Amino acid sequence: MTATASAPSAPLAPAAPSPVLAVPPAAPEAAAAYFAARLAFHTDVADVHAALAAGTADFVVVDSRSTASWDQGHIPGAVHLPTAQIPELAARVLDPAVPVVVHCWGPGCDGATRAALALARLGYRVKEMLGGIEYWIREGYAVETWEGRRQSPPDPLTAPVDADDCGC
Repeated sequence: MTATASAPSAPLAPAAPSPVLAVPPAAPEAAAAYFAARLAFHTDVADVHAALAAGTADFVVVDSRSTASWDQGHIPGAVHLPTAQIPELAARVLDPAVPVVVHCWGPGCDGATRAALALARLGYRVKEMLGGIEYWIREGYAVETWEGRRQSPPDPLTAPVDADDCGC
């Protein structure tokens, strides 16, 4: 029996990077600066709720939605200040020494971003509450209406099951 020589295999071409790594991750120092800055501009509904429930809120919640939207339900203790009225009314209803957490409808709405910009331009320290009133309600937190408080069960797709928080 004669052995046949096989041709050397061609080197494999490097695989193209996945879409995730098509743009490589930032250097750790740049990533740390970015995420620290991001946290300076945003908070989430769970943290806002926890501070309000514990009575440790060192901020005021501002709901920037319309009056009709406010009447559908709003965070207990929130201040109603529609975005269009911020330049006219902010100084009458907000203390410039107290940080503001602003929200609008939800993640598909940039109303809170516009309200935060208006407040920042007036000299207020402000954070945007990610998720807005939508995620407040979806996580099972109470809202106030002219009829009183109302609370829906938590949505299991957005809120921890059998836990007070997600553990993050």
